[in-house]
Amino acid sequence: MSISGLLLKTFGWRVSLKAPRRNKCVICVAPHTSNWDFILGLLAYKSVGRKANFLMKESWFFFPLKYVFRHFGGIPVTRSRKGDLTTQLIRKFKETDYMNLAITPEGTRSGKAEWHTGFLRIAYGAGVLVQLGVIDYKHKQIIIDEEFSPTGDIEADLARIKSYYAPFADCARYPEKFQI
Repeated sequence: MSISGLLLKTFGWRVSLKAPRRNKCVICVAPHTSNWDFILGLLAYKSVGRKANFLMKESWFFFPLKYVFRHFGGIPVTRSRKGDLTTQLIRKFKETDYMNLAITPEGTRSGKAEWHTGFLRIAYGAGVLVQLGVIDYKHKQIIIDEEFSPTGDIEADLARIKSYYAPFADCARYPEKFQI
């Protein structure tokens, strides 16, 4: 058992990653109401021998943390250049052999019913599947069992994805902050 798996098991967490291992995919992670979501998700993915990339504010990439975050798959994001991030990430998917990009569609840990759609635009533009990840504090489990193929109809795709997450509304670390 890996150190990541041992840590999760020690604290009573289970990992269910039944979605197939992909060289390229977007991982939609919800609910996202706590900074612990990042740590738990990273540990879960590493516990099964996978590596995920993640987006993080550029301001966190300072010495010496920048080396740690990059080692674990971090991609710095400059928030002032929003429009071109999607294009950059699609290009990165096409130029690399391996990229499993974890994105929280809520974009914030506080409650927000209007989810960002960039993860769908990235997956559709790069021609990759979206794996649906859940961090379930109520049952202490991290789940990535389902995959979704984006159609390009952003509104319909988002509605289907939100319906997948609806049963997990009370499983967030802070359920009052999770909105569908």
